[in-house]
Amino acid sequence: MTFVRTDNGDETTLRIEGSLDAMSTPELRPVIDALVTEKRPTVIVNLSALRLIDSSGVGAIVSLYKRMRAQGGKVTVKGLRDQPLAIFRLLRLDRVFDV
Repeated sequence: MTFVRTDNGDETTLRIEGSLDAMSTPELRPVIDALVTEKRPTVIVNLSALRLIDSSGVGAIVSLYKRMRAQGGKVTVKGLRDQPLAIFRLLRLDRVFDV
């Protein structure tokens, strides 16, 4: 898994590529913590290059969503396709994230 964080004014884009699973999710946690600590108003999670996601990866994204929302921020998930899209639909998260 690789990720790139891009800040543009009040908007932050977090692009995640590869596999977001139990092995790679701990690498993403500090970035999520930083976004919450900095109180970024809008976070876009771009998953267009994500091939695989498991429950720990979903948990990290849901955690970001809940923590940001609790402080008035907004999280949007974009670019879901293939296996990650199927997982989000199975868990009905496609309704939460408007994918």
